[in-house]
Amino acid sequence: MSEGKNVLVVDDEKKILEVVSSYLESKAHKVYTADTGNEALDIFNRETIEFVILDLMLPDLSGEEVCTKIRKCSRVPILMLTAKTLEEDMLEGLHMGADDYMIKPFSLKELYARMEAILRRTAESPIPLAARFLWNEGDLSIDFEKVEVKKNGEPISLTPKEWKILSALVKYPQKVFTRDDLLGVAFDVSYEGNDRVIDTHIKNLRKKIEDDPQKPVYVKTVHGLGYRFGGEKQ
Repeated sequence: MSEGKNVLVVDDEKKILEVVSSYLESKAHKVYTADTGNEALDIFNRETIEFVILDLMLPDLSGEEVCTKIRKCSRVPILMLTAKTLEEDMLEGLHMGADDYMIKPFSLKELYARMEAILRRTAESPIPLAARFLWNEGDLSIDFEKVEVKKNGEPISLTPKEWKILSALVKYPQKVFTRDDLLGVAFDVSYEGNDRVIDTHIKNLRKKIEDDPQKPVYVKTVHGLGYRFGGEKQ
């Protein structure tokens, strides 16, 4: 369990605000609530917020707009809530800088488990807040604002799970991620399948971003432990 945090919960459904707030407060977190995007930003600018739970569908500013404004000045962890299930919509949330997303309806236990997983990942210092990074003289580039990955200047298509895995590795380049860590990054907390599914996603990711998938320079294997990110950032 993480120590108590200042959590901002943003949703235009009063019932969700009440239920989520009550649950998080029972876990020793201090909760601030907002039912509009402008109110959320006012609270964020006024208080020391350490975690944000943000619904995409708000009556004034959209959740995407709120997330974008927060990301211009802070790396505070953001968990997005969405009723959308299309792959493009999920990528859009990550595109805006969210650390993860959950699809409505959701259980409070799963919400809290995802929150804890994000807090564990973000406990380490991430790379400086920036939109775009280049590695190995531009051989690989990642644009977090556009959710775009290019290999030798050519865009490559990643699945949402591949993007989430690559983003986590890139943001914490010194961290060795176990398969369980990456399951938490890419899958629902309730996923009970074999952790070797991560190896399949890593294999597919390497095919897309490595010159030689058998001798990877970006997604490195740490034998007996897991995976970490390599490459020389420009």
